[in-house]
Amino acid sequence: MSFDPAKPTLLSTLTRHYEDLVEQVRRRFGDRNLAREVVHDVCVQVLERGEKEGVRTPLALLRKISHDTALSRYRSDRRRQSWIVASSELPDVACGAAQPARQYEAGREFELLVEAIAELPPRCQMVFVMHKIHELPQTEVAARLDISLKTVEKHLRLGLAACRERLGRCEVAR
Repeated sequence: MSFDPAKPTLLSTLTRHYEDLVEQVRRRFGDRNLAREVVHDVCVQVLERGEKEGVRTPLALLRKISHDTALSRYRSDRRRQSWIVASSELPDVACGAAQPARQYEAGREFELLVEAIAELPPRCQMVFVMHKIHELPQTEVAARLDISLKTVEKHLRLGLAACRERLGRCEVAR
């Protein structure tokens, strides 16, 4: 690359028209600080990449680079702002875990259910555990225990009634 002193380089054009470039970006985007940052970024780009060969109008190229850089930064800032706004709508509680009082209450209910199931007659207890805990279909429970489907349904009603009674939910099981 040969240097022709009569032909302006990108860096010399940037130095000479620095304030014009800042003003152009400021008019388009309305923020002088942003405009200065953008032109500084353009300056860094020119220094890092070196001179381009065959640039006929360096000022036009610098204006285009400045505009594109400002637009990119503007879009990036808008995305960041929309994320911040969306984040401000998050709930106050970061974790959906139950509060200590609710955890205690749930633990106590669990203990009551275990007690109710433990007090069921053995066959009723097996039917209830197989269907409600192990989630076996009623027909499979009946087949495994060699009892009728009606007997399975009867044992389930008795088990549910015992659990409701233990929890203090006196709903009549039909």
